[in-house]
Amino acid sequence: MKARLFLFPMIFMLLLVCFTAIDVSSATAESASSLSGEIPIGAVWSMTGAAAVYGSTQKNASELAVEQINQSGMLGAAKIKLITEDDRSTKEGAITAFDKLIKEYKVVAILGPTLSNSAKAADPIAQAAKVPVLAVSNTAAGIVEMGDFIFRDSLPEMLVQPNTIKETKNKLGYKKVAILYGNDDVFTKGGYDAFKKALNDQGIQILATETFNKNDSDFSAQLTKIKGLKPDAIIVSALAEEAAGIMSQGRQLGIPESVPFIGGNGFNSPKLAQLAGPAAEGAITGAAWLISNDTPGNKAFVEAYNKKYGANPDQFAAQAYTGVYILANAIKTAGSSNPTAIRDAMAKIRDMDTVLGKFSFDARREPVHPPVVQIIKNGKFVLYK
Repeated sequence: MKARLFLFPMIFMLLLVCFTAIDVSSATAESASSLSGEIPIGAVWSMTGAAAVYGSTQKNASELAVEQINQSGMLGAAKIKLITEDDRSTKEGAITAFDKLIKEYKVVAILGPTLSNSAKAADPIAQAAKVPVLAVSNTAAGIVEMGDFIFRDSLPEMLVQPNTIKETKNKLGYKKVAILYGNDDVFTKGGYDAFKKALNDQGIQILATETFNKNDSDFSAQLTKIKGLKPDAIIVSALAEEAAGIMSQGRQLGIPESVPFIGGNGFNSPKLAQLAGPAAEGAITGAAWLISNDTPGNKAFVEAYNKKYGANPDQFAAQAYTGVYILANAIKTAGSSNPTAIRDAMAKIRDMDTVLGKFSFDARREPVHPPVVQIIKNGKFVLYK
């Protein structure tokens, strides 16, 4: 009798849990089905100026992702309306673009901007307006620290470069290096900081540290000094155009091919090999994505991008493409186009299948997925083994 009396409360609790689960599930489904109309999402890319080599592929990939999502019915009766602005690779342009997207177009979220320099200037505007920002190529330190509405799917340099230095040191056995970096840009300065720490942690001697300014084209003085010191490798934190110039001039000055150029996120564009030609052979870089990745949907993404634009995507395209899907997933999960609801849903993303791999945000809204190291061979990026 006592046993039966004990069972009644247990059965009641089980039934209560079941009914509660059913109610929550129904509420979620009802909420998701309430989406309708156009949902405005902003994108700020550097389509002109120094970073156009990255912004152009970001624009392509984000438009491809929106097209696929809208055709698939992922958001039910709702469609994403992507509103793209060009920040001209400048902080001032990014500020103007963010202001316009938030005040005039009433966007519910913003992708971009392309450069960390621009993000440092413009992201606080979105934070103040409580509009979530998803940075898809900002790798400098201090991005997510600007506020709880700021996220990124681009692995920061401080996570990528230690892996790059460890892997290349283990394989090449270098003991002394020289560093060359742009000192007037948050991104290239951040890359230098990450490299310097990683080199010090690995006990590698830094023979010299040379700097340049954005849009410089003559690096002969710095490279001549570096050549005289006979480093085992040259570490470069630069955007693609400057990096290509450094490699070309370095080889012309007689720096041997046995001394590799090892770079940061600025190397991760096919334009590097196109601009530097044979001088880019053997260049090594840490990356968040590789075209041959066996990750969910990656092969289909590469094929769709190539078919639509007549060229292969790069890492910046892959991160922008992933960014659109992350926002769409958050909108679907929230069942709402309210910016705060989107922010809250995005913060809970764990192990989402993306072309970057299994993707999560940590408690600080930083991306969680493994980095890779790649090398240029025959003018193309391949996995560094």
